Amino acid sequence: MRHVLKKWFRSEKATTAIEFSLVGMPFVLMTIGIVELALMFTTQSLLQESAFTASRMIRTGQLQLTGGNEDTFRTAVCDFAAALIPCNQIQFTVKQIPSFSDADDSPPQFDADGNLIDQGFDPGNENDVVLIRIAYNYPVKTPLMQPLLANNGSKRSMFSTVVLRTEPYQ
Repeated sequence: MRHVLKKWFRSEKATTAIEFSLVGMPFVLMTIGIVELALMFTTQSLLQESAFTASRMIRTGQLQLTGGNEDTFRTAVCDFAAALIPCNQIQFTVKQIPSFSDADDSPPQFDADGNLIDQGFDPGNENDVVLIRIAYNYPVKTPLMQPLLANNGSKRSMFSTVVLRTEPYQ
């Protein structure tokens, strides 16, 4: 019996399986975390670019001259961001401010659920300074990554802010 036990303890046939069981789970979690971060960065880039694209309509006066409204602006934002961001979850505020330095005096305001409080839609007229703030609460999909990545329950708040002076378009 002693000979059999000695032979069994010396055997290295299952060493790879044991090593993989120790390393496999952290490897899978790291891989999922990398994919989650890549999705987050892509979503933030889409949000940022959609803000720049839609704000161009306000900067050039295209929105104001055509009688566009909040729905027109939302459509412009959603057309660009629709690949990863559901349109009904995008929140935004567009408001005229006195000068560029007043943008610091206009911080975003949130409700109890972490949603951006709508401060109105005023794209201004020509040569006005306009603050455009777009927000999206990205749902962190990986439960083990939520404590590391989420800042609003199980979601990550993402923002894009553009402050611009409209062109003399008339």
